Amino acid sequence: MSSSVTFSRRHFLQKSALIAGTFAIGPARGASPNGNVRVAVVGLRSRGMSLVRDVVRTKGATLAALCDVDSAVLDQQAATTESELGVTADKELSYRKLLDRSDIDAVVLATPNHQHAIQTIWACQAGKDVFVEKPVCHTVWEGRQMVAAAKRYNRIVQPGLQNRSDIGLKEAFAWIKEGNIGKVTMVRGLCYKSRQSIGKPDSPVPPPPTVNYDEWLGPAADLPILRKQFHYDWHWFWNTGNGDFGNQGPHELDLMRWILDEPHHPQAVVSHGSRFGWNDSGETPNMQITKFDWGTVPALFEVRDLWVTPETNARANFKGNRVGVIVTCEGGEFRGGRGGGIIFYDGNKRGERFKGDGGFDHMPAFIRGVQSRRESDLACTLETGFRSSCLAHWGNISVKTGTPRVAREVDDVMSRDDHLHETYDRFSHHLDAWNIDRDQDRWTIGQNLTIDAESERFSGSGSEQANAYLHRDDRKGYEIPRIV
Repeated sequence: MSSSVTFSRRHFLQKSALIAGTFAIGPARGASPNGNVRVAVVGLRSRGMSLVRDVVRTKGATLAALCDVDSAVLDQQAATTESELGVTADKELSYRKLLDRSDIDAVVLATPNHQHAIQTIWACQAGKDVFVEKPVCHTVWEGRQMVAAAKRYNRIVQPGLQNRSDIGLKEAFAWIKEGNIGKVTMVRGLCYKSRQSIGKPDSPVPPPPTVNYDEWLGPAADLPILRKQFHYDWHWFWNTGNGDFGNQGPHELDLMRWILDEPHHPQAVVSHGSRFGWNDSGETPNMQITKFDWGTVPALFEVRDLWVTPETNARANFKGNRVGVIVTCEGGEFRGGRGGGIIFYDGNKRGERFKGDGGFDHMPAFIRGVQSRRESDLACTLETGFRSSCLAHWGNISVKTGTPRVAREVDDVMSRDDHLHETYDRFSHHLDAWNIDRDQDRWTIGQNLTIDAESERFSGSGSEQANAYLHRDDRKGYEIPRIV
């Protein structure tokens, strides 16, 4: 569909009436004859199909439609839904046509990061409730616009931060907060993924002929495609993705905020990272160390996407964990993530075990919130998901505005902070296994940035350069509204 095409006449009249103050979307839409919430899942690759299964198994929900801009993916996944789940759902190639339908009450968004904000805002304007996958937003500014839109149009919006629904994590965090192992003294998030090089094409690659590329791009700039795999590898380019810090990271960043009693944006952030070893066309770091300052306990986040060595393919870990959080307290330490975790005493002596379920109730919580119209029924609010997603954005901006440094200079910077230094030493051993010359393949040392939590902008040294990354110019026809 051309980017110049707008909503139907019905939506034009609704929006015009809103401006005039004579029309308001009701607190709840209609439902299917059996009272179920009629849901459309948008974006149908692996994550999307997991959410399709969640919708189908959820009491009170009806899978009404499937939507994807890739006709090949849409046809294949619609056939899978019918054959494996016994559900026949309508197929839609155009998201904006989907929003035009009066028989859709809610949308579930598993689309690329750069689409989350505009698709959520459009859905709110069209009177739909929204389940939006992480990261909630692609930039800080657009995330705040999403929150404003949900309030303006009285919509129920839940982020896909499924850890909030994990029964093991809920039990463990409540147990920790009761003081059973003393006060929290440090929290660390981990994202160790077994990624590989995405290659470096000799020339730009055309999008697949089955993809409506205009709609796929949405607000993103129309840049040359420099990846061999069209789907998924968009994560590793700033135009459409946020690296693993903003891909897997928001789940664990949200756990960090949760155990620290839901703090506002941090006072300051510094992040160091680069893309080592692969010599590919990707832009985002595959090794990254970030420190947040809330004025309380040390809070660090680690991204490690390299295999330990090319020969063994052994995966890195820290204290036996790869993806999750380590919550250090006065009398013990919690190590875990989705699926629960274990308390350790005196180093590695195992204690209490909290067994989780992976967040099985997350989609049901969304449906209950849609039916009740109470945000309190949601497992995670949009504001919460926005703040947790912003942690990755703050850190990535520190790296984007940083400077590549030779090894001696990096050693000097890291040695000034005991926690950063310990983490950097582990990363250095990892890079040594790859025989990486860090005077040639350099760390980018990020700027130490101060954050004004209320204005959601940077202040002080380096702020002018850093603030330029809080918002971007959207492509024509897909502009995120400044006033929602």
